[in-house]
Amino acid sequence: MKFFSLFFSALCLLLSSVLYAEPAKKVLIIVSNMENMGDPEKHDARNNLWEVAPPYHVFVSHGFDVDFVSPQGGKVPFMMDPLGISSYTIKYENFLGKANSSLKPEDVNPDDYWGVYIGGGYGPVFDVASNKEIQSIIARIYESGGVVGTGGHGAAGIANVKLASGQFLVKGKKVAGFPNSTEKSKKWAKQGTLLPFLIESQLNKNGAFAQNKETLKNKHDVVIDQRVVTTMFLPSAALVAKEMIITNSGT
Repeated sequence: MKFFSLFFSALCLLLSSVLYAEPAKKVLIIVSNMENMGDPEKHDARNNLWEVAPPYHVFVSHGFDVDFVSPQGGKVPFMMDPLGISSYTIKYENFLGKANSSLKPEDVNPDDYWGVYIGGGYGPVFDVASNKEIQSIIARIYESGGVVGTGGHGAAGIANVKLASGQFLVKGKKVAGFPNSTEKSKKWAKQGTLLPFLIESQLNKNGAFAQNKETLKNKHDVVIDQRVVTTMFLPSAALVAKEMIITNSGT
């Protein structure tokens, strides 16, 4: 009888700890509301589906809840056709449902999130990188011990983030992002002339050690430095998400 009493007490304690335990912190994905660059020819901005959907899939498949935030909230535009993982996560994991219900910055509590990720496409260079509320969210998550991840042009979203100390988040860290040489040689943004800044230059200006195909042995590399996880190359976006999870588990 004593055994069953002890067993019942232990079971109640276990159930109580499960029922009243704090919920696992979530992941925040930052996306852009920009359709184009605001020029007369309306050069494409948007978010790159292949740099946002695969990381979302990695987070969800590892049991994490994901929220999206954008400067204006609501629906956000994507470029690229849904293929592979992107197609799968749209069909089975409610990717577009979540993305198109993006929160406004004022609706985000940074304390709810263990990590924040920004994918590419030119959109984030325009509206995310200049949004003070979003910069504050990123800083809060990082200063609370969270992990920050970016893919491609997403590095623009953290280039200007300042911590409470007044120091730039990227200062003294290796951060991967698009090189100046690529921007200046492509017509995507009129050889970079439509951009508010060049990512490589801005990262270095704010104290980072910009990493790209000219400095990395392998352009597919994921760079990890002091809880900042980045890549310049599109196919490695999913790897950034996985490395963020690994980094978070080690903190």
